[in-house]
Amino acid sequence: MSHNIGGLGPKEAEFLAVLAEEGETIFAVERARRFWGDAAYTNNVLGRLERKGWLRRLERGTYMVVPLEAGPDRFWAESALVLAPHLVQPAAIAYWSALHYWHLTEQIPRTVFVQSTSRKHQQKKEVLGFSFRFITVVESKFFGVVRRTLGEQPIAVTDREKTLVDAADRPDLSGGSAQLAQALRAVQADLDWQRLDDYLQRWPNTSPLKRIGYLVETLDLTLPAREDRLRRWRDLLSPGIVLLEPGRGREAGRIVTRWQLCVNVEETWQPGRRV
Repeated sequence: MSHNIGGLGPKEAEFLAVLAEEGETIFAVERARRFWGDAAYTNNVLGRLERKGWLRRLERGTYMVVPLEAGPDRFWAESALVLAPHLVQPAAIAYWSALHYWHLTEQIPRTVFVQSTSRKHQQKKEVLGFSFRFITVVESKFFGVVRRTLGEQPIAVTDREKTLVDAADRPDLSGGSAQLAQALRAVQADLDWQRLDDYLQRWPNTSPLKRIGYLVETLDLTLPAREDRLRRWRDLLSPGIVLLEPGRGREAGRIVTRWQLCVNVEETWQPGRRV
């Protein structure tokens, strides 16, 4: 969608200059009211600036400043990862999107997965042509979030270790068990295995541990104190069989009792086979 650029009045120019000086390229309507005062007048100004092509509305009450470099047609696309924290709080780029951010998958997800403890009225939403999916988790599952910058804009993303745990908890949001296997293989040399241990132990259930443990053993990954770590992981397992690939049947699956796991998909990640 393109907009034709319109002229700015002195006060409008001052408002945009203040936002630029403060680095607020994305702002809430409350911020604008602090500048303009009257609520109704503020809404009128924001609507006028949007029609002129200087603002884009992300959703109700949230706006993005379209920079000068967008040109006369006002075409501009901010990174989807930058938009996420302005759509829900708290927010962390997670699951398949985090795997892609950390270069742990070759697949580019078409949806931006955002994890939060807040419940979003619309779990799926399209903003500026980007598709977002908001996943609500309990407080005990919201941790391991690091701050980064992208194009000088702040973003929040789950760290590598938390990304793996999330992917093992919800393979359906992370490209499936094949993507998790690919990620483990790719990150094995750079992973903080002690941090992964800590995350797996603080998780409210052992489903991610069963999936990660089985894949680490099956892939024959190189990791510190490998046999001792695998043994300690098995000692932590709770009773009950979980599916390697949730959402698929277990009729044709085989049970791996040492990991309390039903392998219910073709193991394309096995050595000598393509992932």
